[in-house]
Amino acid sequence: MNPLKSILGTIVAGFVLAFIIMFALGTSGHVNPLEFWVWIHVIVGITWIGLLYYFNFIQVPGVGKALAEKDSGGPGPVAINKYIAPNALFWFRWAALATWLTGTMALEAIHGGPGSGVVAAFTFADGYAVIGMGAWLGTIMLFNVWGLIWPNQKKILGLDGKEHSPEVIAKAKVVALMASRTNTMLSIPMLYGMTAFGHGPLF
Repeated sequence: MNPLKSILGTIVAGFVLAFIIMFALGTSGHVNPLEFWVWIHVIVGITWIGLLYYFNFIQVPGVGKALAEKDSGGPGPVAINKYIAPNALFWFRWAALATWLTGTMALEAIHGGPGSGVVAAFTFADGYAVIGMGAWLGTIMLFNVWGLIWPNQKKILGLDGKEHSPEVIAKAKVVALMASRTNTMLSIPMLYGMTAFGHGPLF
């Protein structure tokens, strides 16, 4: 059976390959919790931010173009809104939560001294200012996903089981778009905080 014929098989095959490579390269003889949480954090983080960029760079302009061409014989945005957007939003919001949770676990694993790595980061303790900035921005982005983008997308796509007026839907579109654009903007300094903590500041 070819594992690449299903997404689950592909993911499982990826982890199997990763573990084969780990053991082929040689192991230290003990589990490294920091690497585990950072590795998973990066995987789910790529899923989250990748979908964020997909929405802003591809889907939103695509839906706009489909709407503009609807009256001239175009297909309209129905297929995107019915078949693509709900599934993309499912992975988007849960990947956001998984990214935040694995990030907190990575912060705890980073912190070698007494106390909490999460507290050290969020209070900008000595040596934790850069990663703390990234953690705060990631937290704001998580709130935007669950508090603004998802509730308003449910109204736009009719996923909340309620009827909404055109005015309510129009307002929901603005709120969801602005929150999504805010997250796109915040992702750039947030990712700087993540990389600078491990590799040093740019300047």
